[in-house]
Amino acid sequence: MKKFEPAVFIPAAVIAFGGVAYAIIAGDQAEELFAWLRDTITTNVGWFYSVGVGVFLVGSIIVAFSDWGRLKLGPDDSEPDFSFMAWFAMLFSAGMGIGLMFFGVAEPLEHFLNAPYGEPGTPEKAQEAIVLTFFHWGIHAWATYAVVGLSLAYFSFRHGLPLTIRSALYPLIGDRIYGPIGHAADVVAIVGTLFGVATSLGFGVAQINSGLDTLFGIGVSTNIQVILVIIITIIATTSVLAGLDAGIKRLSEWNLYLAIALLAFALIAGPTLFLISAYVQNIGEYVSQLADLTFRVGAYGETEWINSWTLFYWGWWISWSPFVGMFIARVSRGRTIREFVFGVIFGPTLFTFLWMTVFGNSALQQALADAASPALAAVAGGNMSAALFAFLDTLPLSGITSVLAIILVTTFFVTSSDSGSLVKSTLASGGTLTPPVWQRFFWAVTEGLVASALLLAGGLAALQAATIAAALPFTIVIFLAFIGLIRAWSKETARRAGIKTAAQLPVEGTGVSWKTRIGLMFTTPTQADIRKWMKEEVVPAFEAVIPELERQGLSSRIDTAEDEVSITVDHGDQPDFVYGIMLKNYDDEEAPGEAGRNSGLYSRGEVFLAEGGQHYCIYGYTTEQVIRDLIRHYERHRQWLHHMAHVN
Repeated sequence: MKKFEPAVFIPAAVIAFGGVAYAIIAGDQAEELFAWLRDTITTNVGWFYSVGVGVFLVGSIIVAFSDWGRLKLGPDDSEPDFSFMAWFAMLFSAGMGIGLMFFGVAEPLEHFLNAPYGEPGTPEKAQEAIVLTFFHWGIHAWATYAVVGLSLAYFSFRHGLPLTIRSALYPLIGDRIYGPIGHAADVVAIVGTLFGVATSLGFGVAQINSGLDTLFGIGVSTNIQVILVIIITIIATTSVLAGLDAGIKRLSEWNLYLAIALLAFALIAGPTLFLISAYVQNIGEYVSQLADLTFRVGAYGETEWINSWTLFYWGWWISWSPFVGMFIARVSRGRTIREFVFGVIFGPTLFTFLWMTVFGNSALQQALADAASPALAAVAGGNMSAALFAFLDTLPLSGITSVLAIILVTTFFVTSSDSGSLVKSTLASGGTLTPPVWQRFFWAVTEGLVASALLLAGGLAALQAATIAAALPFTIVIFLAFIGLIRAWSKETARRAGIKTAAQLPVEGTGVSWKTRIGLMFTTPTQADIRKWMKEEVVPAFEAVIPELERQGLSSRIDTAEDEVSITVDHGDQPDFVYGIMLKNYDDEEAPGEAGRNSGLYSRGEVFLAEGGQHYCIYGYTTEQVIRDLIRHYERHRQWLHHMAHVN
């Protein structure tokens, strides 16, 4: 697999550095352009984002409940790489980030003060503020990630395609994914991820700046934030050079522990019983208003608020989807589609809701009791980045928790930059899971440059505008990826229908009687027995079939290894047929009919096809019988191709 794909890397790098150069050189003109770009997109095609995330959510859930939900992200006989609890813990960790730290207190208070509807300052307004926050941080975001992650995992683990965005387009354009169209899809994914992560870094340094000002009075300014970006980018690149295990893995573990500690402290130090009740009621209110909020696009007013908040979030999540999607794809091999969808959408969302309830509802309760509460005053004064620290200052041990919050935002910054650079390097390297370190270093530095340039060119408003703009082309890519998934799953359905309707050829032939076959069922052959049989019976069977296939105009080949042998029939643009025998070893106590025997292992010669192992052994079949079993499966394959022709 390639370690460098110039057709992807070079255009993405040119776009990134071109944007940085323009932001620095143009100055005020760049700020005006970003504002115009944001307003133009949200006004004219903002509805497209809302429809997109709505379709991704509804479509994902329908797929999970359908028969397709039983398909595995890998061969039919694959098992998950991680236990359920370990996998869920990684999804739980992926649901956390700089955004939770920045918006956990600030967003509910902002909606409490300035939402598009409702009377400010009332308990009803407080609940509405939490529901709106849940809406922006809830299942829509994770449904978008799920579609991208499904595309990557399904085509990579089940069909052996590269772990890149282009692979999701294979059912639509075939091998052209390796040409300009595929390159363009990966470039769009890199640019979207770059600006999405840069936005998070911008929020992060703004909050770190506010925290340091709270503790040490250093002041708040764009110049200080750019200096912070530079310092933390250096830390992030050091993490890159340290490697995956010593760098990002260790920092991610620290993130998890620190975040849970801060959450637990806020829950215990705050109104605990109220927060537990509020968590339950908040979820109920969110579910009851979900459909209305999903398709509210400002047709009858509220346009400015929706553009500033909802559409920004949709653009942010779409920009992040290659990053998060690739992460959850890499840890989900062997899961069923149903497990994947429900785990990805609902697991991290429930934790996010808990975080927003503990911090948001605590701050709202203070605001209802005292209109001059510190956090509310910070938000009312336009300093959203200081809201968390103003809230922590009302709790015991505020000095310690403020330092903890700064450390947590910093480590989130570092892991976001490091993980984002890994994803972009993977995309720019043709899908390799081990891209070169220099590429990861390059993208980590580039993220810092982009964040700094956009901060200088207009602060967080410029970052938001860049995110919304970068998300537009990738929304189209996700739609195409989802269509590609549906088409691929339809072919899976056709294949299974073909298996059910294909003629069943008898496998009993000449050379072995039925009594001998019963005896073979209860044998426990050794590895040497299986290998000898494969050489003397299986390989000659394949060799005998190839000339007959060639007479029908089909090319085929035999692939041999020490522990497996297979025949592949080439069908050009249609899926190839693969039939093979694999030597598999088992503990002796599992051998049927051999109770009490203790000789170590026994072996089986099991059939496997392109879609995975078939879990039955044909050791002892004669050459003629192997041919009959091969033809039986090949006839099923051709029946599948027949069904696919009608599906397409």
